[in-house]
Amino acid sequence: MSDRIYLDWNATTPLRPEARQAMAAAWDTAGNPSSVHAEGRQARRVVEDARAAVAAAVGGRSQDVVFASCGTEANALALTPGLRRTSGEPVRRLLVSAIEHTSVLSGGRFSAGAIQTIKVTASGLVDLDHLRALLADGPPALVSVMLANNETGAIQPVGEVADIVHEAGGLLHVDAIQGFGKIPFEIKSIGADLLTLSAHKIGGPKGIGALVLTEEMQGLEPLLRGGGQELGRRAGTENVAGIAAFGAATKAAMAELPASAIRQQDLRERLEKGLNQTPEIIVFSEHAPRLPNTTLFTVPGLRAETAVIGFDLSGISVSSGSACSSGKVQPSHVLAAMGLDGKLAKGAVRLSLGWSTTETDIDLALEAWRTLADALLRGRRNTA
Repeated sequence: MSDRIYLDWNATTPLRPEARQAMAAAWDTAGNPSSVHAEGRQARRVVEDARAAVAAAVGGRSQDVVFASCGTEANALALTPGLRRTSGEPVRRLLVSAIEHTSVLSGGRFSAGAIQTIKVTASGLVDLDHLRALLADGPPALVSVMLANNETGAIQPVGEVADIVHEAGGLLHVDAIQGFGKIPFEIKSIGADLLTLSAHKIGGPKGIGALVLTEEMQGLEPLLRGGGQELGRRAGTENVAGIAAFGAATKAAMAELPASAIRQQDLRERLEKGLNQTPEIIVFSEHAPRLPNTTLFTVPGLRAETAVIGFDLSGISVSSGSACSSGKVQPSHVLAAMGLDGKLAKGAVRLSLGWSTTETDIDLALEAWRTLADALLRGRRNTA
């Protein structure tokens, strides 16, 4: 990656050295974590040390962290009918915001008839009044609202959402994958009952995620049944190397979080100052609270696939939004939910920054963008 500029950190991140070292050490651990002999106990220590690191990062308890194969699986595990607090009533329906990741929009194990969609504002934030209305019109609900949007970077008012949901006797699941390692938060401070995380967004490996619960949660039914791993909540031999790397990446990300967030926000402001020199530029969710590293933008007439290819030919990796569409460049359901014109939505381009992004990277990206924008403007003049 040294000869290219990588500005697609919201899709995935490079593997941190700490995570790579933890994986390599775990590969030399011969035992099965469920075995009681010395080798098994050694593997178990690796898993539990990582579990403690993930729990500490979000203010949870180690025994309430459930490792899964990815964030999508962790989301599916969370979206379970019948969840309840120790003394509460089980949830019987699911409310999801219109801008959630597709793994949440699919509804997990709720039937299609039990799922309702919460509207969002033009700024890409959850419509709290619509949430209140939906909660008032039916039995207790599980509500799923992400911490921060993967496309626009808009940080959702999850604290207010939690108050509304709990007052109505419901539960709150927060997909925190995109915010983890970028902004500080804890599961209890944001009012979440269930929290989803993923390693590969913070410098860990792909293929390992986690669901974090509060201690009051009851009724979580496993997706995978078999052995008693993860306290009976997720069967299957643990991915010891992936879990070890997740723990190491978590420690590294938390250690650098405050300074890294400030630096990335400075770089994002530099980027957007340059972008704003282009006539008719639109930066989505510009006036909403956003992740410090994320810019989603367009100009009228731009085609996202053309821009992504143009940046790529200049040696710069960007995206048109979510990376979870099998490589397809397609209109954003997030922008559609925000009420954006379909043509504008088809032209959205996302640049997302990371811990190794430099001012030079930003300046070269702006240079590439100016070339693309000039070509777009010339094309407009030629067809006028």
